[in-house]
Order: sequence, then structure tokens, then C-alpha cells
Amino acid sequence: MRLRLTVFLVLLVIELILSSPSRRFDGVAFEKFLIKARDVLDRVPLIDGHNDFPYSLRRYESNQVGDLDIYDLTTVEPWASSSSSHTDINRLRQGKVGAQFWSAYVPCSTQYKDAISKTWEQIDVIHRLVEANPTTFAFVTSAQEIEDAFAQGKIGSMVGVEGGHSIGSSLAVLRMMYDMGVRYMTMTHSCPTPWADNSQLDDPGNVPVHDGLTPFGRTVVAEMNRLGMLIDLSHVSRKTMRDALEISTAPVIFSHSSAYALCNNTRNVPDDILQLVAQNGGVVMVNFFVSYVTCGLTATVQDVADHIEHIRNIAGVDNVGVGSDFNGVARTPDGLKDVSQYPNLFAELLARGWTETDLEKVAGLNLLRALRGAESVRDQMAADGIKPFDEWIPQTDLPAEAQPCSTGEYKSQKLLTE
Repeated sequence: MRLRLTVFLVLLVIELILSSPSRRFDGVAFEKFLIKARDVLDRVPLIDGHNDFPYSLRRYESNQVGDLDIYDLTTVEPWASSSSSHTDINRLRQGKVGAQFWSAYVPCSTQYKDAISKTWEQIDVIHRLVEANPTTFAFVTSAQEIEDAFAQGKIGSMVGVEGGHSIGSSLAVLRMMYDMGVRYMTMTHSCPTPWADNSQLDDPGNVPVHDGLTPFGRTVVAEMNRLGMLIDLSHVSRKTMRDALEISTAPVIFSHSSAYALCNNTRNVPDDILQLVAQNGGVVMVNFFVSYVTCGLTATVQDVADHIEHIRNIAGVDNVGVGSDFNGVARTPDGLKDVSQYPNLFAELLARGWTETDLEKVAGLNLLRALRGAESVRDQMAADGIKPFDEWIPQTDLPAEAQPCSTGEYKSQKLLTE
């Protein structure tokens, strides 16, 4: 009886291994999937939603990029010794990256202080990074320009501002950032703004500050729609997600988030929100950070593929993409250690039976569609005569810590002339 039970358990384990979508393949078989994956990424641009390389430039080089050779940073200190240095030109090319949203990020500690000026510095360094490497990068601001750069063999480079604190609660600053090429803004980072709640407020023991978006926060969404700037809901609370999805007439994105059902970190997207994203036509771009993939200390390329499959199963294959968070994280999955290894992820999906057509969508076609959707909304609002939203945030919405840094609204003509 014991022998039969042992045999049964062994057979059961074998069956689970063979039927698992995360099963490993021998080297020859997996190499065939890699070849097909690379072919896919030669046809359509692989568009990554989030890379913190510009912040690495700030930390390691003080934004001095004019004479910096970034072709191979694997032997250059302090890059070579950093566990969060995943990007250089050589590895981008190996990874078949076709376009990249470079993150213009400054910490929450700058809020109510010098967030705006420091964010301008990060936008500036992205522009200078592109200008210093013209044979590799092309600065792009539209879906068509992404495709044009890809056709020229260049990596389309875009700006995503990571954190609503970067605009200083000013629609005028938001508009000027759009004029400087910003094509998405993450509504919050790890802190609430005076107009939106962040994801950490959903953690046990924390309470919302605004219960989602304030009236001014809703105006921020409307102005982003008018501009054609993508609304990024990574880092925001569930109620903020719901509010933005309810208001926005354009597709939204999660530039670097994963599936909450597989890792219950509040930075990830729960299933009910995934369903709303599908209705909105948005895209959830899966994050590679181990803490958001397995909620543990290790992860594999198969674990990341599990998140992509889950989002596909809930929201649909048209609503999932890739947002690595490279250079912003120290712990990356086995098989996805840096930007050179993107093909491993697409090979894994092919090994699971995904079609090449579906992989094209995940790689970049979904993001291109969402961006074109935002551009279409922008054009329609312009045709409808919608003018820029001119509201200032009410002074009463600003927390006490912001008051010493605010000089008010200057509504008094007498004050202006004295």
C-alpha cells in the first residue's frame, strides 16, 4: 500500500511538472523560442514603460553626461558594482529594446521644496542623454515617432514623470512639462500629493488622506486628457485608480505594476481594476521588481510571465505590456537580470503557447494603441474647443507642511503693484 502511494505521488509530481506553464526546457528547445522571440522584437518595437537610468545618472554622475560613454557600463565604476545598474547601450541592443520611457524621478522628500526644479533637471538630462548618443537614441513624443525611430534602427526615447509631486500642484507646470516632451505622469509616488492618494495608504494601518482624487485632482486628469498625456496609475491607491478610470476619456497606463492576485503588494493591480482597465482600453505594464512579482526575495522569468498571463486572463491580451523598473530596483528575477534579457521573457511566453501576434501586442503594439488613443482624445477636445483648464489648487487643499513654501494666489491687484 505504501509503495502504491509512493508511486502515485511520484507520478503526480511528474504530471504537475510537465503540465506547469513554468516548466523548464532543454537548451536546444529554448534557443528555438529565443530565435522566434528575437524575430518578433525585430518586427515591432519593444516599448518598456519605465526605466530609472536618468536617476542613476544623477546619483553616479551628477547628471554630467556630455563626455560619459554609456556603451558598456559593466566594467565602469560605480556602475559595475551597483546591484541596480541594469542599463547601457550594448545591453539595450542585445535586449532588442525599441523604445523606452525614461523616468524623470525625484524623491518625495522634494515635495513642497524643490521638486519642480529637480524634475526639470531630470527632464533635461534625458534630452542631453539622447543628444549625446544620436546614433542610438531618438527623442520621440508620439506613437508615429516611435515607429519612425524604430524603422531607422534607433531607440525611441520618451519622458515619463514619476510622481505628481513633481508639478507642484500647478497645471501650468504640467503644461510646460508636456511641451518639453513628457508623455506620461505617474499621479503619485510613495507619498500622497495635495490632490491624490498613493498606494501605501492602502496598506494595513494606514488611512486615506483624500479618499482618492480631490476635485483639483480630477481637473489634473482632465487637463492630461486635453494635452494628450498618458495618465499613469502605478503608485496610486485603489480609490485613486477608480476615480481616474471613471474620469479619463483616454486610455490610462500602469507604467510599472504587476498583478495583485499573484503578489498582494499594494503597488500591484487588483482584478477588479484590471477589468476596468480593459473597459478603458488601457495597458498594465508588468514590473520586474522581485518584491512585486513574488512578494519575496527571489523570482524567475517564469514568475514574471505568470503575471503577464494573469493580466491577459483578466483584462485581455490587448491590455498588458512590459514596464521593467530597471535601474530603480536592486532585486531582479533570474533570467531578467538586466535590459539584455528581455527576449528570455518573450521566449518563455512562446514556450507556453502564446502566438507571435499576441507577443507583438505585449511588446509594444498595445502601448502604441493606448498612446494613439490619448492623442485622439487630445485632438477631439481641441476640435470641440476645449481650452486649457486654468484652475489653481485651493490654498485650503495644501497641507500645513506646504504653507511655509506657498506665497498664495496673488489675486489682489494692489499686492501686485506694491
